[in-house]
Amino acid sequence: MILPEQKLDALVARLKTVEDDLAAGPDRDTYVKLSREFSELQPLVASIKTYRGALSEIADLDALLADPATDREMRALAEAEKPVLEARRDALAQDIRRALIPKDAMDERNVVLEIRAGTGGDEASLFAGNLFRMYERYAAKQGWKVEVLSASEGSMGGYKEIIAEIKGRGAFAKLKFESGVHRVQRVPDTEGSGRIHTSAATVAVLPEAEEVDVTINEGDLKIDTLRSSGAGGQHVNKTESAIRITHMPSGIVVAMQEDRSQHRNRAKAMAVLRTKLYEMQRQKQDSARAAERRGQVGSGDRSERIRTYNFPQARVSDHRINLTLYKLPQILEGEALGEVIDALVTEHQAELLAAEGV
Repeated sequence: MILPEQKLDALVARLKTVEDDLAAGPDRDTYVKLSREFSELQPLVASIKTYRGALSEIADLDALLADPATDREMRALAEAEKPVLEARRDALAQDIRRALIPKDAMDERNVVLEIRAGTGGDEASLFAGNLFRMYERYAAKQGWKVEVLSASEGSMGGYKEIIAEIKGRGAFAKLKFESGVHRVQRVPDTEGSGRIHTSAATVAVLPEAEEVDVTINEGDLKIDTLRSSGAGGQHVNKTESAIRITHMPSGIVVAMQEDRSQHRNRAKAMAVLRTKLYEMQRQKQDSARAAERRGQVGSGDRSERIRTYNFPQARVSDHRINLTLYKLPQILEGEALGEVIDALVTEHQAELLAAEGV
């Protein structure tokens, strides 16, 4: 595919402007901003120049082949060289097209991951546990750090609800398409007749908000301190270390009791509240993102069924992109989850490229 020359000219011109502005000795903040833009534009413009060089060489070969005076040996060399140059041109064009995709400012953020058991009782809680371990193992393979912020265990294992923070570069970019309803089909251990049961869990992946992103008025908060319950031993129950924060205007409630320190529980609860409020704000303000969510990759809405894990067939199907892999054990181990995520990212990029017309 031939790229639009006007768009390429604008990028080359922008790099020259940035270089001139940097040479003029701007203030510190402007220098940092321009330097960041320069580091993004420089390799892109280098690719554009190489791409244009390939176009020029192909044009020369075409002229040579069209000339009846070209001898047989030269014509044979040109015919052999042309497909190599065309392949190089196409690869460069694809790289440039990817670089032109509008970037989500949240892609580099850490993530708040929420998994809740849905329909299916104990089996749904067990499945929620499977999903959390899948993401935990995938995160470890990416070199990310996972910290459980809040967990409510199921009576037979797994989780009724678990909230965790995943810290690492590009965490949101990789995990943002995991939001939605995940469905499991399998024969529970307690099922004597061998019938397949269907249960579900909902996943939400939110970009972690920073303090500058959201202003929270302390007067809008109702804060309750409680004695922690569940795991933690006797010590944790002697003090009111658990925190429940209610944000009155939105009705959002966040409870935290994982830590023995009330102060740390409060800090974690505020971080989660800030992230939830920021996501609400993003959904209201970002109409482009809302339109994108209606695309083939899906909305990420927690009510949308996005994937089915079928144990009898060892099959995982992502319904948004019609992808089926017979690698269920490897996916749940986090080893092959990257194949699903990469396919979703590729589909998303294709939609954005089509929208950009490049």
